[in-house]
Amino acid sequence: MSPLRRLLLTGAVALAAAALPAAASAGTPTKWLCLPGASPDPCTPGLSTTRFSPAGQNLGTEHPKADKKPKVDCFYVYPTVSDQPTPVANLDIDPVERSIALYQAARYSQHCRVFAPVYRQFTLSAINTGKIDATATSVGYKDVRQAWRTYLRKYNKGRGVVLIGHSQGSFVLRQLIAQEIDPKKSARNLLVGAYLLGGNVTVKQGKDKGGDFKHLRACHSAKEAGCIVAFSTFDEPAPADSIFGRTSVPGQQVMCTNPAALGGGSATLDTIFPTQPFAPGSISVGIQLLGAPLPTAPTTWIEVKDGYRAECSDAGGANVLEITPLNGAPDFKPSPTPEWGLHLVDANIALGDLVDLVRTQAAAWRKHGHQHHGDHHHSHH
Repeated sequence: MSPLRRLLLTGAVALAAAALPAAASAGTPTKWLCLPGASPDPCTPGLSTTRFSPAGQNLGTEHPKADKKPKVDCFYVYPTVSDQPTPVANLDIDPVERSIALYQAARYSQHCRVFAPVYRQFTLSAINTGKIDATATSVGYKDVRQAWRTYLRKYNKGRGVVLIGHSQGSFVLRQLIAQEIDPKKSARNLLVGAYLLGGNVTVKQGKDKGGDFKHLRACHSAKEAGCIVAFSTFDEPAPADSIFGRTSVPGQQVMCTNPAALGGGSATLDTIFPTQPFAPGSISVGIQLLGAPLPTAPTTWIEVKDGYRAECSDAGGANVLEITPLNGAPDFKPSPTPEWGLHLVDANIALGDLVDLVRTQAAAWRKHGHQHHGDHHHSHH
């Protein structure tokens, strides 16, 4: 069994690690990759967008407007991107971190202020050499936990917040939610939604909660706030040794929520990618292996609607989001190997749907009277 797969299936490594005494350097102040008002801020690159048909025909340019005063925040934890040679990355902001913020988090700036901490993640080289241990996972978790607490203390001021993670970022957020949010009503009340992609969130078999989280459950409607969206993308049945969609914990299964059809069933996706090529490194090589070159455009973004149909599938005992190309859309190849499925497109394949979900969930959250004290006269009680 590969070291990464062992780590992902146990998940317990990270939770056990949290009980270890804090590292000596726990007092380092939080460093932000994205912070509202900071310059540079890779999470606010603008929203100009070129629309393409699934077959690649240019349908023209759009200029979506960002909300003037977004009522909610997004707190984003990025996946494993560091190509640093050590098992655990330092707190330097490398070009790959700026790229991943653009790819996965920046589009949300349409509807929220985006906060993204830098954290000492375990690196791609740690995965490749099997050097991931409890210490490696606990350092990164503590950085993110401190960033979350700093965010609540300095910036939140009673605003709603959407948590967004992918891959290692989702593993960290699963733990953060389980320890800092799910057990505390005051913290749960701030949660507009949590989008935990490619991270094997668990639930009780046949249920929508009861695995990682006791209170928070899978979203069933876009008009519901404070719930979880989680999926891993595949475009063919997940292989028997797939890294995603499976858990070894008896009586549990991995959550799958279709971001375009929260009530279940199938729907077509709204796919959004940035036009800027990913910074050179392992991830950019992985993206090339997907074998679906993006059309070029002078805008910050390209968008393709209805290029893929998606539905949660439990074929072969893995709970994954199975996508099918439509209308001439490119057919991705699994990358870097079939066990990963389309892990590298999790954050973009339905990015338009997820950004729109921030808007509808923020409205639902406000309607339920969770807004901060200055807003009580808008409440519908």
